[in-house]
Amino acid sequence: MTDYQRVTDHPRIGIRPIIDGRRLGVRESLEEQTMRMAESVAKLYTENLRYPDGAPVEVVIADSTIGRLPEAQACARKFREQNVGLVLSVTPCWAYGTETIDIDRTIPQAIWGFNGTERPGAVYLAAALAGHTQLGIPAFGIYGEQVQDSDDASIPDDVRGRLLEYATAGLAVAQLKGKSYLSIGGVSMGIAGCVVKEEFWQYYLGMRNEYIDEVELERRIKLGIYDEEEYEKAYAWVRENLQQGEDFNPEEFQRSGEEHEDWWPYVTKLVLIGRDLMVGNPKLAEKGFEEEAVGHGALASGFQGQRQWTDYLPNGDLMETILNTSFDWNGPRAPYIQATENDNLNAASMLLNHLLTNQAQIFSDVRTFWSAEAVERVTGYKLEGRGEGGFIDLRNSGATTLDGTFAAKDADGKPCIKPWWELTEEDQKAMVEATTFHPANTGYFRGGGFSTHFRSEGDVPVTMTRINWVDGLGPVMQLAEGYTIELPDEVAKTIELRTDPGWPSTWFVPTLTGKGAFTSVYEVMNSWGANHGAISYGHIGHLVITLASMLRIPVNMHNVAEDRIFRPKNWKAFGTMDLESADYRACATLGPLYH
Repeated sequence: MTDYQRVTDHPRIGIRPIIDGRRLGVRESLEEQTMRMAESVAKLYTENLRYPDGAPVEVVIADSTIGRLPEAQACARKFREQNVGLVLSVTPCWAYGTETIDIDRTIPQAIWGFNGTERPGAVYLAAALAGHTQLGIPAFGIYGEQVQDSDDASIPDDVRGRLLEYATAGLAVAQLKGKSYLSIGGVSMGIAGCVVKEEFWQYYLGMRNEYIDEVELERRIKLGIYDEEEYEKAYAWVRENLQQGEDFNPEEFQRSGEEHEDWWPYVTKLVLIGRDLMVGNPKLAEKGFEEEAVGHGALASGFQGQRQWTDYLPNGDLMETILNTSFDWNGPRAPYIQATENDNLNAASMLLNHLLTNQAQIFSDVRTFWSAEAVERVTGYKLEGRGEGGFIDLRNSGATTLDGTFAAKDADGKPCIKPWWELTEEDQKAMVEATTFHPANTGYFRGGGFSTHFRSEGDVPVTMTRINWVDGLGPVMQLAEGYTIELPDEVAKTIELRTDPGWPSTWFVPTLTGKGAFTSVYEVMNSWGANHGAISYGHIGHLVITLASMLRIPVNMHNVAEDRIFRPKNWKAFGTMDLESADYRACATLGPLYH
């Protein structure tokens, strides 16, 4: 499969150079400095940001500086024509606030006011942001801490950081718009997160909802609605590279080797079909299946599986594992976001994390809090170091991305998850070798199939997130930054055997702050809003908070230091002491981005 099947339209960043409109000397003296600011930010963005398909981010600069309303209108027309999905205004000077701001309410807005004393860029920033606040159009204010000289073309580090944070989150908003979430099946085992709240997807994310029955998978297998040539390649790769592990079922419930051999072709076809359902496949049209070839335009999907499917047919664990992984039989490629059990709220959490990082995401059950006392009682082992206060067992019921092994290594040799375009052959080999695929637990999956098992490497920085829907309130975001830990082999085996040794193991210790939900590891799990979580490599909590503010989703639980938090300036008008309450008030007052 090639990238042209991807659902991506490269929304651009629009840069608006704002200038003092007074002619006969003032405006003319500022033209060069103002355009230089715009060009320096454009260079920063194109050199540092990429779309999920690996292409550099595209930037559009207004045709002229903007000093009066007609120039703002001309810029708005150009941005509409050029697929601009977020806007940054830059200025070194005073200008006419409400005449020059962008008033599009449906895309993120930010202003960088140059901190210089020759011309009052900070005065314009304050006036323009006040205009945004009065109009009810949130905008982020960016203002360097140190005074610069007027001929200083550099971008200070603090400004650089805010510019990149804003654009990273804003691009995520822009890439969601108009895409879809595909539900393959319905609600799994009464899990609330599987209930699709269309008002969430459409009003808050600007996305559509698509639905198909699980029987469509079986139909496509029976009728050969997949690329048979690619299937042969995929099946050969699967059998050559994926290690079948021990059957942990009681002997009386174990299936024969012949049945295992029958499962492998079936579950491999599910991978191809799950992908084709999301993004389409032109090869299907060549076989006469033109309708099926177009797919569902989905940025994310979910597979119900349990129980109607898995009571009867081989499970979708291989499909979920491989689709969420940054490579397959065709080599490295962007991961497809697919949620276990059609938990669409966890899929949304994974999707937001993915668009912020361009990295694969781990889907996990937030399964068990293991205290140090419980570990010592059960295994005889005393937890030390990061784990001395206990840990949370993140073990999904059979599937998650192979990137979650953290077997890939960064430039310093540390375990990580990379954007797909940075993956080496050694990274891919290491992930596969760290993983075994076990005949499924037939107590849960009567139809068989294979589940994915690995143990995540330890001391890796991660962020766990989750969107929950609250009746009367709407969506809320919670997140916890922390680290993975490792356990000695015998300790790990003992703990895995108490749940399922054929499932992926990630042991997580959140960073404690002594406040709110972060007084203990137990309290973090006790405060978690659902049975699933989306786990991203790195400490990205500040980016998640920025993105949530753009989407008007309040954050009800986080452990991010205040100096890392970046929200629109008008959030301060809702309170500066209790920032969590102010966030709730701001989101409630402004309402969903698309409603």
